[in-house]
Amino acid sequence: MSSVAIAILNWNGVTYLEKFLSNVIQNSVNENTKVYIIDNASTDTSIIYLEQNYPTVSIIQLDKNYGFAEGYNRGLAQINADIFVLLNSDVEVTPNWIEPIVTAMELDNNVAVCMPKIKSYLNKEYFEYAGAAGGFIDKYGYPFCNGRLFDKIEKDKGQYEKTREIFWASGAAMFIKSKVYNELNGLDNDFFAHMEEIDLCWRVKNRGYAILYIPLSTVFHVGGGTLPKANPFKTYLNFRNNLFLLHKNLPTNTKNKIIFTRKILDGIAFIKFLISLDFKNCNAILKAHIDYYKSIKKLDVSRNKLQNKITKQTHKEIYNKSIVLDYFVKRKQKITL
Repeated sequence: MSSVAIAILNWNGVTYLEKFLSNVIQNSVNENTKVYIIDNASTDTSIIYLEQNYPTVSIIQLDKNYGFAEGYNRGLAQINADIFVLLNSDVEVTPNWIEPIVTAMELDNNVAVCMPKIKSYLNKEYFEYAGAAGGFIDKYGYPFCNGRLFDKIEKDKGQYEKTREIFWASGAAMFIKSKVYNELNGLDNDFFAHMEEIDLCWRVKNRGYAILYIPLSTVFHVGGGTLPKANPFKTYLNFRNNLFLLHKNLPTNTKNKIIFTRKILDGIAFIKFLISLDFKNCNAILKAHIDYYKSIKKLDVSRNKLQNKITKQTHKEIYNKSIVLDYFVKRKQKITL
């Protein structure tokens, strides 16, 4: 069996470590699987708690908070394993959650990334926002999942019980072959947090690898543990990083048109916040676009490096319409690919 490293990124998350770490260890650790805590320079009692209660868990201490992307990159650079599992600290795993995914990855050399079914820890009959039953995007870069469309979250009624190819796997519980992670230079540090896993998965897909959703494995995710849903900084990261995502990975023949349309859609979102007098989120969108323009030269450099290594650019897991139009105007409650 492949060696597996479960890497949990922590920043001032002692409450989650107290609640979930024993569960992860109990249902995961064996001769092939080891748990690592990558600590983003926590100032709470996380390290003391780990040293006193889990002396056998490997701790990688970083010198400052590097965010999700660079934090993982710096931590995983110090870990040797065949498969990396990026696991949020607020996730409860289940017995036998690792084996079905590792088996699928071992059976097919082309399968580079997998994710389990992700359900809500707070309401266990329902899927969880960040991943649900596998991630997709529409033609304008808006992400959605089987089991979640915008804020509409489905109850798990067994409707997503087949292993299938998806476009992106959630960073809350992502399995990735270490050789692929290293080949692609991991997550993009410039994203800091939010959508960095979609960017990585898009690059994985463009190299011709497959990404799978494996429902035989289930985890439960609290979600929203780092930044609250209405946090303006989260709004900023989502709008900025979505532009980063599109600029880096879109095919050349559609890039400018798609980004232009996306800017118009972002403008509509800005007006919506303005009408509701939500000036903090207005400023977040404005700052996101300003910082995108400031980053274009750097993004072009990244894009040019990636273009030379693309083996596949057309993906059936990209919805070739607008989910914004379908959901808010046409009132579609579900998109199926």
